[in-house]
Amino acid sequence: LFKLEEFKQLVKDFRDVADFLVVYIAEAHSTDGWAFTNNVDINQHQSLEDRVSAAKILVQKDPLCPVVVDVMSNVTSTKYGALPERLYVLQAGKVIYKVRSPRR
Repeated sequence: LFKLEEFKQLVKDFRDVADFLVVYIAEAHSTDGWAFTNNVDINQHQSLEDRVSAAKILVQKDPLCPVVVDVMSNVTSTKYGALPERLYVLQAGKVIYKVRSPRR
């Protein structure tokens, strides 16, 4: 949720020309793992239901676009290398642009 306001502004700026989608992946900084202080209290997902419950916290923050959840085998995260976070632009089914956000 650290950069959510920046993401929301991106959606507002480009929603007329692009569709946005957030894919919720494995929790990188879970409370029962490598947690930051002042972070949302989310334990490492043990099931798809855990991951869906955690994604609902993000949905409550209104990201201005659909939120979907990666499967427990982390297929999306593996294919797109989404750590710490990434922005991809796809056109006609092909990645035409990607940017990795620096760790803070």
